[in-house]
Amino acid sequence: MKLVFATNNQHKLSEVQQILGEHFEIVGLKDIGCSEDIPETADTLEGNALQKARYVKEHYGLDCFADDTGLEVTALGGAPGVHTARYAELFGAGRTHDSNANMNLLLQQLQNKSDRHARFRTVIALIYKGEEHLFEGIVEGEILTEHHGHEGFGYDPVFQPKGHTCSFAEMPSTDKNAISHRGRATKKLAEFLKCEK
Repeated sequence: MKLVFATNNQHKLSEVQQILGEHFEIVGLKDIGCSEDIPETADTLEGNALQKARYVKEHYGLDCFADDTGLEVTALGGAPGVHTARYAELFGAGRTHDSNANMNLLLQQLQNKSDRHARFRTVIALIYKGEEHLFEGIVEGEILTEHHGHEGFGYDPVFQPKGHTCSFAEMPSTDKNAISHRGRATKKLAEFLKCEK
């Protein structure tokens, strides 16, 4: 089964393809000739994921799925949340989608805070056979006081999942995918699609 994943992020494409396995061929926006910057202007993860999936369906006529992920930090009232990817750009002095600037701003805001609980939440919106479906994955954990590891992407070096002694960035990708927010949402997507085949 061939499906469009509404992303240009090669890390995400590889991660999702690995989770979905050989039964599915996942192509990104570049593969369908989409070079537009798809708007993400909703105030929820669900809204952003649906906005991206609907854009591809409306403009390219293809069944597709899109995701949005938020890091929700308890001591910051759930921030950065829907602004996770552009946190430093919006609230600090970072550049667009600058992971190091995002992490550094987060660590700075958590200085002297004892509650470091956080969770990653991914929502996948699927448009398939004319219907819309949502799948959610959550992983609980905490924000470390400094960067650890070089694998993964985004906030992985500062996020330690509950029940583990290392950050996402210190885990092999197969281990991370087995427990991650995106992994959990993607498994729900895969189960749905396998039933539809």
